[in-house]
Amino acid sequence: MNKFPNKIPVFPLSNFIVFPNTTVPLNIFEPRYLKMIEDALATDRLIGMIQPKKIGDLRNSDLFDVGCVCKIISFNETEDGRYIIILKGINRFKKINEIENKKIYRELNVDYNLYSNDENSEKEDFEFSKIKKILEELKLLFKKRGYKINWKDLKGQSVYQTLSALSMASPFSILEKQILLETKNLEERQLKFEEILNTYGTDFSNIKTVQ
Repeated sequence: MNKFPNKIPVFPLSNFIVFPNTTVPLNIFEPRYLKMIEDALATDRLIGMIQPKKIGDLRNSDLFDVGCVCKIISFNETEDGRYIIILKGINRFKKINEIENKKIYRELNVDYNLYSNDENSEKEDFEFSKIKKILEELKLLFKKRGYKINWKDLKGQSVYQTLSALSMASPFSILEKQILLETKNLEERQLKFEEILNTYGTDFSNIKTVQ
């Protein structure tokens, strides 16, 4: 029996991915998602985060096949009626089909079997040295793109936490982030990360070690 529901409400958000065992803040202001959060808070506090394939009308946009079911772990309402929530990624899912409903937000039938090992993801035995090249190249790319990240915050984190955080914060495209989200394990994610970085054509020849 699944630990998680096979029918979940989903929040389609472009260029936004969530991995299990990571936390992210969200500012909710659209009526349909305010209602979705209210309904989730009244039940199991679970919602699915998933990327639409195209930017535009998210009511009808096709969705990618893989997303992450998340739990609302913090909730605050602002004076102007917005909700500020913090989500914790729980488990990735594969979309089976969209549910025709009379609600103002979208729901999916999903399956978790493809990512049944997500609860053990942080226990993967993976040497930090294997991602040193990624960290160094990303630091240069972030600087080139004008992105700012506090690299000191990554110190003391596991390889899983580090790669997840950088996948989520990277200046990559929707599709590139989706590729990283769908990787089965850290070894595959490392390889995909390196492949993506190679397409950016940045001169990494004078890299200095990440401080």
